[in-house]
Amino acid sequence: MSLTGTPLLFTSIVLVAVALILPLLLWSRIRGPVVVRHAARMLMLLFAQVMAVTLVFVLVNNANNLYDNWADLLGTGNHVQRAANLGKDGTGGVQIKALPKVRQAFTQADGPSMHAAGGVRVTQLKGRVSGVDAEVYVWLPPQYNDPVYKNKKFPVVELLSGYPGSAKAWFGSMKAHEQLLPLMQSGRVAPFILVAPRTNLIAKVDTGCANIPGAVNADSWLSIDVPKMVTDNFRAQSAPDGWAAAGYSAGAHCAVKLVVAHPDRYRAAISLSGYNDPIGERDSLAAQSIQLRRRNNPYFLLKGYRTLPRISLYLSGEAGDGYQAAAALRQIARPPTVVRAVFVPRSAGGHSMAVWRPQIPAVFTWLSQQMMGQASGTLPQPHRHAGSKRAALASGIASRAGAARKR
Repeated sequence: MSLTGTPLLFTSIVLVAVALILPLLLWSRIRGPVVVRHAARMLMLLFAQVMAVTLVFVLVNNANNLYDNWADLLGTGNHVQRAANLGKDGTGGVQIKALPKVRQAFTQADGPSMHAAGGVRVTQLKGRVSGVDAEVYVWLPPQYNDPVYKNKKFPVVELLSGYPGSAKAWFGSMKAHEQLLPLMQSGRVAPFILVAPRTNLIAKVDTGCANIPGAVNADSWLSIDVPKMVTDNFRAQSAPDGWAAAGYSAGAHCAVKLVVAHPDRYRAAISLSGYNDPIGERDSLAAQSIQLRRRNNPYFLLKGYRTLPRISLYLSGEAGDGYQAAAALRQIARPPTVVRAVFVPRSAGGHSMAVWRPQIPAVFTWLSQQMMGQASGTLPQPHRHAGSKRAALASGIASRAGAARKR
């Protein structure tokens, strides 16, 4: 039974009802020695408590797409086949453009909202460079199958989930495709192909979207293997002008890091409640040493350029949960690098889907303007937080106190 499917939810509800009814019917009817009667009653109470907790977990998991399957929940899933040293550029010497095209088999994705707005499809991708074997979800814009656009190539946005988190979350809890469909149909938002690859590749740890020889090549998976698959199978624009990355929480860190590190592969990034220093996620593999932290910190990556790259970054967050990291990048950015830092008041709802989901129309309108030079609409204006300390802004490190909340 699927962890995120409707059958598990209904089964949990039925079992909770059974667990409540059993004591009412059997409490005084149990026969036998006193010890046996007490033990039977305790088991009924324990069963009721376990089922209540299970139902709450299922509801929370369905609402936030934290765990996609039982392997993720139990910590038995591992999607890394190999993790060779691929060098500084993450290609391992492979000429990516010379790789032959591989046609993938796609099926309709299951789960909440997967059938909405034209449906989300899924494929199992074996990364030829990274050594990662994992699922990738794809949603096509309404114009894609319109005969008028049969010769058109479309821009692409990679959608990255938090940790723990399911690749389905952008379509499930975030409802990105449902929100963007009417905006694309009206022309307010560009017709992006939305691609959501798995980012949780190793059990019980966050990869930090980093390449770590012997452990994982998450960077190459996201920035090489997934784009190669998309351009092989869909009418997608080429990098970097046609590509962007978007994420929330740990996925926000990944999106910005990938774009800053690879301006030859991406043009823009969207960060919702992200952080710069990988230590912002306590379970990140990229936080295991000072060297890894610096190599995967977009603040230091951007600061290290002699000539700043032509990229655009949209970063939103609360004080202590994303805004300081955004402001730090804004401080060191100069044209052609564009950084938009948006302050989100704490009253908006904290580190949650309830804060990130309503931002989707605005951030994709902004993204359309940056990448396509089209669309209009009211965008949130950036604010400076009066309580931000200069040292905190310059550090490029989000609040460590918020790390325990990163999901």
